Amino acid sequence: MQGERPTVRLVLAISLDGRLAPAEGGAAQLGGDGDRIALEQALAWADACLIGAGTLRAHQCTCLIRNQTLVDQRLAAGRPAQPAAVVASRSGNVSSSWRFFQQPLQRWLLAPAPMEWGFERWFPLAESWTEQLVGLGSAGIQRLVLLGGAHLAADLLAGDCVDELQLTVVPRVLGGGNTWLPTTSPGLPYALSQAEAWRAVGAEPLGSGEWLLRYRRLRESAE
Repeated sequence: MQGERPTVRLVLAISLDGRLAPAEGGAAQLGGDGDRIALEQALAWADACLIGAGTLRAHQCTCLIRNQTLVDQRLAAGRPAQPAAVVASRSGNVSSSWRFFQQPLQRWLLAPAPMEWGFERWFPLAESWTEQLVGLGSAGIQRLVLLGGAHLAADLLAGDCVDELQLTVVPRVLGGGNTWLPTTSPGLPYALSQAEAWRAVGAEPLGSGEWLLRYRRLRESAE
């Protein structure tokens, strides 16, 4: 019997005009202290975080939970201090010099072939994200935070595999083409554009003019 896929929460900080980074590109530096708290709370909720190799290449590390209370809560529940980092890469082009490989967490790889170093687990790329996520579910991942990048987010949305949106809106206007969903990405399912597709489940100020918006995907099977 086919297993269940994890609940996927997309977590992003975006500008008022929907950009992830300045027009000139580079690693995104959006979000202040309030956004960092919200991000760490999402990581504490998750069993793993999913990150594209391009985003990892830009930052050369992933986000860790620094709040000791959140770490202690995970440990008390019998969970690792940090969620596993699942890297999606079609090329396997990663460098052992990245700080990512010294960070205190489990590293899993989604790629066409395994690597001989750096990753504790490997999963071959599946034909669809639904199938890929079911594989992660079978490995014990029930809650997954999707950290990007934009193309990876677009791929999961195209497969209607995103269940929750956690968006921090930052009071900056950046311009350029670095939108949080690429304009060149394949068309998304028509259902996602409908008024009943998403339910607002929260909005809160984070300070410094930032707002945290939460939405949940409404599906036909939902009661």
